[in-house]
Amino acid sequence: MNTLRLFLALLAFGAGANAATKPNVVVILVDDMGFSDLGCYGSEIPTPNLDALAKNGLRFTQFYNTARCCPTRAALLTGVYSHQAGVGHMVENQKLPGYVGHLNDSCVTMAEVLKPAGYFTAMTGKWHVGQNQGVTPKSRGFDRSLNAAAGGFYFADAPRAELFLNGEQIANDDPRLPKDWYTSDLWTTFGLKFIDEAIAAKKPFYLHLCHNAPHFPLQAPKADIEKFLGKYQLGWEEVRARRYARQLEMGLIDKQWASSPLPAAVKAWKNVPADEQKRFDHLMATYAAVVNHMDKSIGDLVDGLKQRGVLDNTLILFMSDNGGNAESGANGRTEGDPSTGKSQWYCGESWAYAENTPFRLYKHFNHEGGVSTPLIAHWPAGIAAKDEFRRQPGHLIDVMATVVDVSGATYPKEFNGKPILPMEGRSLVPAFTDQPIEREAIYWEHEGNAAVRVGDLKLVRQGRNGAWELYDMKVDRTELHDLAKSQPEKAKELAALWHAWAERAHVLPAPGAEGGKKKAKKNK
Repeated sequence: MNTLRLFLALLAFGAGANAATKPNVVVILVDDMGFSDLGCYGSEIPTPNLDALAKNGLRFTQFYNTARCCPTRAALLTGVYSHQAGVGHMVENQKLPGYVGHLNDSCVTMAEVLKPAGYFTAMTGKWHVGQNQGVTPKSRGFDRSLNAAAGGFYFADAPRAELFLNGEQIANDDPRLPKDWYTSDLWTTFGLKFIDEAIAAKKPFYLHLCHNAPHFPLQAPKADIEKFLGKYQLGWEEVRARRYARQLEMGLIDKQWASSPLPAAVKAWKNVPADEQKRFDHLMATYAAVVNHMDKSIGDLVDGLKQRGVLDNTLILFMSDNGGNAESGANGRTEGDPSTGKSQWYCGESWAYAENTPFRLYKHFNHEGGVSTPLIAHWPAGIAAKDEFRRQPGHLIDVMATVVDVSGATYPKEFNGKPILPMEGRSLVPAFTDQPIEREAIYWEHEGNAAVRVGDLKLVRQGRNGAWELYDMKVDRTELHDLAKSQPEKAKELAALWHAWAERAHVLPAPGAEGGKKKAKKNK
């Protein structure tokens, strides 16, 4: 029995109540948020509630996602790589094992693992792992849910606004919903309702809360946006430079890691016409408002847990599904009024460059700007350390193993008569006491972009036909000094390791003539 489980056993003996024997678990996933978008990760955007969780818990500096929405959700829910769960791309069925577009029968969700261990399981927010193909939170182990099938809205009047309560679609003005709801608040409101049911049933709870914030279309109440107007007239270079300086000052990043340069497609701020500068300021002000409001809703959740007397024995894990989003190009997109649901606002590459400080590239890509996420871990009863960094590399496939570890649940070899893949992740519990996490490697693939990390070395490729690049993450995590030519044997070794994983994990065969070949051509 490890130290944590001994602690929980003693807690159970002293309390004598069944619910006290297991920690509650809240997993919070946000959407399209860059590495530096929280105050405690270097941002100027006020995020006092998440900063408070970090101050009273841990910040991971090398935690990873899959670089895209649906694959991240699949890997997080199941503890296996997204292709193994059937969601190697998005939710269309491409009739290949790794790309069926919905959670398959070879995996189990955390809800399906925790429910037999006595947990009340609930989900609120963006689902996006195959509801269009009949895979819903209810069908994958959640007792209660209020969800969007695939996100895409904040206000009830948005064209894509559809809500599902416990698997059934409800009207946007259903009397069970708050009047004039905004999704960031709605997910918390119903999360706490479901927690009340768990408390009444005297069960520990697992809440899987998936914000659509700050994914496009960026929308926020007018008063929220107005708080930030004018604050981004500095331009993206200066915003990034200030974030970088704060990251260095707080010790989040190493001074050896030079901030990546301005991308070729992004204009220097001084060359942007004044009227366009005003538009860009409004655009980033809207993004900041969405992030700030999301933080407020997390504060409401934490206050709710505190009022119910369950905060101390609740493990909260907060992360993002991918890095900042450059979709819509350097100019971004500003159609309609962003304080209403009938608008289309995207940050674009110019502001994504600042959001991903100090890294390069974005959502979709497997370079650090695409796959690096903040991870905040808060659990007063189970994590003694406060306001500390954890520099062990981790991946969201580790969340399943962590939850199994702290809950004492049993991860099954079979489920509903079907064999289940073993967990690919490793428990983060050793890192809670700053011990190493033992693993062979961490792997990535999305849309032909690919990477593998072993120790401090990372091999990464942009596009299926791109050349492999090799970086030493200890001294060059911003990926500016390619070692592939000076260490060709090491690059070849890691490429072979990636290809072996790709075939094992159903990355291959992949959609498209080139990727569909069963045996991928080894990189030379």
